[in-house]
Amino acid sequence: MDFYWEDYLSVYMFAALAFGLFSGFPVAFVVGGIGLAFGFIGAAVDYFSLIEFYNILPRIWGGAAANPVLVAVPCFIFMGTMLERSGVANDLLDILEILLRRVPGGLALSVTVMGTIMAATTGIIGASVVMMTLMALPTMLRQRYQKELATGTLAASATLGILIPPSIMLVIMADLLAISVGNLFLGAILPGLLLSGLYFAYILAVSALKPHWAPSLSDDVGPDTHAGMALMLLKGFVPPVFLITLVLGSIFAGWATPTEAAGVGGFGSLVLAVVNRKLTWSVVKDVCERTALTSGMIFFIFMGATAFSYVFRSLGGEDIIVEFIEHLGFEAWGLLFVLMGTIFILGFFFDWIEITLIVLPVFTPIVELMDFGSHVEGRDVIYWFAILVAVNLQTSFLTPPFGFALFYLKGVAPNSVKIQNIYRGIIPFVALQVMGLVAVIIWPQITLWLPSIVLD
Repeated sequence: MDFYWEDYLSVYMFAALAFGLFSGFPVAFVVGGIGLAFGFIGAAVDYFSLIEFYNILPRIWGGAAANPVLVAVPCFIFMGTMLERSGVANDLLDILEILLRRVPGGLALSVTVMGTIMAATTGIIGASVVMMTLMALPTMLRQRYQKELATGTLAASATLGILIPPSIMLVIMADLLAISVGNLFLGAILPGLLLSGLYFAYILAVSALKPHWAPSLSDDVGPDTHAGMALMLLKGFVPPVFLITLVLGSIFAGWATPTEAAGVGGFGSLVLAVVNRKLTWSVVKDVCERTALTSGMIFFIFMGATAFSYVFRSLGGEDIIVEFIEHLGFEAWGLLFVLMGTIFILGFFFDWIEITLIVLPVFTPIVELMDFGSHVEGRDVIYWFAILVAVNLQTSFLTPPFGFALFYLKGVAPNSVKIQNIYRGIIPFVALQVMGLVAVIIWPQITLWLPSIVLD
């Protein structure tokens, strides 16, 4: 067979993308620029028609700008950012510290519970990591917690918001896969709680085996009366539960679409800010600016990834991938593990946005053809695969060298906490995430059971 370099332009695209992402330039410009550049290269060798560039704009408009589902993204960003400024998380951590003060590792367990609850109210990982680190790490260090356990717990717990709904990542994944956001939210609840439970069990075990790593809080912490405790419970638990009920309850009860529920969540965060007397003009201005910047970054990457994926397909990229997979001779299970391994490795170097927007459009058509027999059948395969990818992408926030949660944490941690402490601290939590991923692969009902109960 004769070899023509033009036949492998899509392969060169991926090589150029890998180089570009490491160059330090903004991701949106790199992804979109490489797509356009290879479109012109393809046109020069008659593998791409210049008229096809006109097809990219309608895809960007229909896929992002005019897509009602993606309206939920800036609303959820606004909700999470406003909650960071309203003091809800700070009150929640205070009450959890008091309730768990006599339990070994009580402070670390409090951080895990708070991360789980806050995950259901905000999916802004950067804000969550910074907020929880500023609130909890100084206290953990004063209590003589081992630095590795303290930083690992904070990083892992604060990133649960990318999986536990309402999650921005799940909204984008549902749009890319053309599946129901509500169903995907339901499917992600138990895997998210599974990861949280694994963290909880690990901290309990470590605290029991090595109590000097996680000393208990003193008994004199907290209110002196039952009335004081009740007041703290009312202030610490009711606000986040109220907001979770507003957002997730309205979706699962069928009262609102995910997009409408995101608007309800944004309004609910404003109400909580009023209740906590934190709703000032400076707070509103700061929250709106940060929401606009974060939303702009996400949608700009969306536009660039749309251009890249269109040119990639037009140059025959999907056909090359299918031929390569057929050449490997993997059955459905072998291919699934290859995909999961690829996503896990990509997580060491890239953010979830790049991985999601580039990998899912390429591999989803292949996944739809997989046959797992009676293990997972029909349309459930796509929902199961989406949650597997979501659980897998949890690790992308924690794995060096480009684990963004680690950089956020180091940026606000005291100077006594070294990056080596953080890297060592996340190792057991990454292992726990892999265990959670394996569990969801072995028992797909962890993902599929709740949607089947609620929707049937």
